[in-house]
Amino acid sequence: MEFVHQSVMLNETIESLRIREHGIYVDGTCGGGGHALEIAKRLAPDGRLIGIDRDEAAQKAAGERLKAYGGVVEVVRGNYSEMPEILAERGIRKVDGILLDLGVSSYQLDTAERGFSYMHDAPLDMRMDQRETRTAADIINGASEAELTRILRDYGEERFASKIAKHIAERRKEKRIETTGEFVEIISESIPMKFQKTGGHPAKRSFQAIRIELNGELQLLEDSIDSMIELLDDGGRLAIITFHSLEDRIVKSAFRRNENPCTCPPDFPVCVCGKKPKGFSVFRKPLLPGEEELGTNPRSKSAKLRVFERRVMPDDR
Repeated sequence: MEFVHQSVMLNETIESLRIREHGIYVDGTCGGGGHALEIAKRLAPDGRLIGIDRDEAAQKAAGERLKAYGGVVEVVRGNYSEMPEILAERGIRKVDGILLDLGVSSYQLDTAERGFSYMHDAPLDMRMDQRETRTAADIINGASEAELTRILRDYGEERFASKIAKHIAERRKEKRIETTGEFVEIISESIPMKFQKTGGHPAKRSFQAIRIELNGELQLLEDSIDSMIELLDDGGRLAIITFHSLEDRIVKSAFRRNENPCTCPPDFPVCVCGKKPKGFSVFRKPLLPGEEELGTNPRSKSAKLRVFERRVMPDDR
C-alpha cells in the first residue's frame, strides 16, 4: 500500500520554524515526508535536512518523495530519541530547527495488517518499528490484570479500564487473543451501551493505550525534549504536534521547565541553584488547526502545536 499521510497543521508548523535557507533542520518523525518537503523547498543548496523515522515504510516513502532534494535531504531509519547520536555521526553539533509530529500516521491506521486500527480485523501488531519482536498481542495476553488496568487507565484515560482488563483476563484463559476484532469485541462487552453512544468509538481509548505502552511513546517523549532543546542553536526552534492530552501535558511541562529551571525556594532573594533558562515558549497557548483544515482532515481535530525557541547564554556557547 502506498504511504499516504496528510500532514497536520502544515502551514502553522512551517511558519513557526522560521526556516533559515542555509540552516540545518531535523524532522524527527518524518512519516511520508509532508512537513519535510516544505522544509526542503525553503533550503538553499548548502542547507541541510535530516529526516528520521522508525517505520521502514515511512522511511522509504519519505526518501522517494524527497529524492529531488537529495543534495540537501537525508532520511534515516531510527528513533527521534537517538537524534543526538544520529547528528553526531554526521558531524552536526547544533541545528536551527526540530520538528516532531507525534502519534500514528494515516498509513499505519489504514494498513489493516499493521493492527493499529479498530476499524479493521487484523493481527494485534501495533509496532511502529517492525524490527521489534514484542507486539500488542503480547501485552494483551501477557500483562497481569492489574498491569492492564494501569495501562488502559493511564494511557487511554479509560474509565472502564478495570472492567476491560477483567474481561481480557477471562477471555485469554479460553484462548490467546490474536486479532483486533477480538479485542474490540471484549471492549464492547465491557462498556455499558449508554456510554458507547457518546465520545466516539468505544475501542479508541484502549487501542491508544496499548499502542502507547508497546511503543514507549510517552517515555520517549519525556526523555527526549531536554536533549533536543540542547541541540538547538541560538534562535533555533523546536515544534511539537501532539494529538492527546497525555502528550501535550509532557510537552507543556518540559517547555516550562526549560523556560524557568530555577529550583530555589521562592523566598530566596537571589538564585543560587545556577540553573538558567534555555529559552521560551513562542506561544502562550498551543496553536490549533483552523476551520478549513478541520473540515478536510479529520485527523487534525485533536492536534495541538507548541513551539520552543532556544536562547543561548554567553557562557553556554
